[in-house]
Amino acid sequence: MSERKLENKTAWVTGSSRGIGRVVADHLASLGAKVAVHGTSPTSTRAFNEAESLEAVARAIADNHGGDVLPVWGDLTDADTVKQIAQKIRDSFGRIDILVNCAGGDIGSRGTAGENAGKPPSNDAIFISLEDIRAVLDRNIMTCILCCREVAPEMMERRSGCIVNIGSGSGLYGHVGEAIYGVAKAAVHEYTRCLAAQLRAHNVHANVVSPGPIITPRFEASRPIDESKKIKDGTLERYGWPIEIAKTVAFLVTQDSSFITGQVLRVDGGNQIWPA
Repeated sequence: MSERKLENKTAWVTGSSRGIGRVVADHLASLGAKVAVHGTSPTSTRAFNEAESLEAVARAIADNHGGDVLPVWGDLTDADTVKQIAQKIRDSFGRIDILVNCAGGDIGSRGTAGENAGKPPSNDAIFISLEDIRAVLDRNIMTCILCCREVAPEMMERRSGCIVNIGSGSGLYGHVGEAIYGVAKAAVHEYTRCLAAQLRAHNVHANVVSPGPIITPRFEASRPIDESKKIKDGTLERYGWPIEIAKTVAFLVTQDSSFITGQVLRVDGGNQIWPA
C-alpha cells in the first residue's frame, strides 16, 4: 500500500512557520498532501532562528517531498484575515480537506520577543495583566474558533474533512504557572468536543492532540531544560519531539482513524494517565 495516504488532499496548518507546526506541515506533505504553511508574518520564522522566511520554509518542504506548498500569513485573531487566507488557499488548491490549528502558545502581549520567549511575567490566575490575558486567550482559543468557523462549512457540504486542534496537557489539570494558557487550552478541548458533536452528522471529524513537553527552539528558550530528558528512545520519562506530534496528527487525518472523533489524545509519554 502506498504511504502517500494524503494524495490529492489539501491541508492548512496554522502556526507552521516554526516549531511543532512546521514539522506537522512537513510530515503531511511527506504523505502526499498539498500544504498551506502559515505564520503571523512573512518572517515570523526568525523568532527562534528556524528559517529566514515563511517562503523559505515552503520551499524546503516542497523540495523535501516534491509537493505543492503555499506560504500564507496573517493575524488569525482577525476574522477578515482568516477569510482572506482561507480563500487564497482555495484559489490555489481548490479546497481545504484538513485543518490543523497549531497556532497558539503561552505568549503574552509582548510577543515572542519578550523575556522568556514571550511568557507573561506574572503567569498565574490572579496577577497576570489584562493585556496578557487577552493575548493568550486570543492566540489560542480565538484563532482556533475563527479558523474552524471558516473551514467547517465547506467540509459539511462535502460530507468530508478532518480538523485537528492542538491542545495541551496544561489544559487538563489545575496549576499555578501558565494558568490562563491552561484555561485557553481547556477551552480548545471543550470547543472541539462541541464542534465534533455538531459535525458528526456531516461525516466530518474533529479531534484534539494534547502534547506534553515537546522540544522546540521556543520551548528551550522559555524555561529551564533538563538535558538528561533530551533523548529520543529508551525511556518514556523524557521530552517529546515534534515528529511524535506530527505522526499523531497524521493518524487523525487519514482513514486510519475513520471512526474517531471528539477525542482529546494526549501525546506525553504517560506524563498524565488519569482520566481526561
